[in-house]
Amino acid sequence: MGATAITFIALFAAIFGVLYVYYTTRHKERLALIEKGADASLFNTGKEASRWSFNWGKFTLKIGMLFMGVALGIIVGAIMSNAGILDEDANYPAAIFFFGGLSLVLFYVIDRKNK
Repeated sequence: MGATAITFIALFAAIFGVLYVYYTTRHKERLALIEKGADASLFNTGKEASRWSFNWGKFTLKIGMLFMGVALGIIVGAIMSNAGILDEDANYPAAIFFFGGLSLVLFYVIDRKNK
């Protein structure tokens, strides 16, 4: 129990350290550019709708559909387990991967229709 707690603390400390260094370095670089008289429009990279911009709406829809597919896979795996359709060890992983993948394919179809 103690080793897992230390592992999680080390993991979160490492994540915090990387994020801290990233944001403080970015802040220092921006201040240096402003002091040199650089145009402030350099910092508006997230504002324009470029091809590579991150869209939280699509991300949450994708993750939500994936979790719903995994949940449906667990339910179908339990039903197949009780019905004795497949081997007991293969029911849950097969159903989870199938419905998780199906939900991602469905997201792709929905995303392509909206474009």
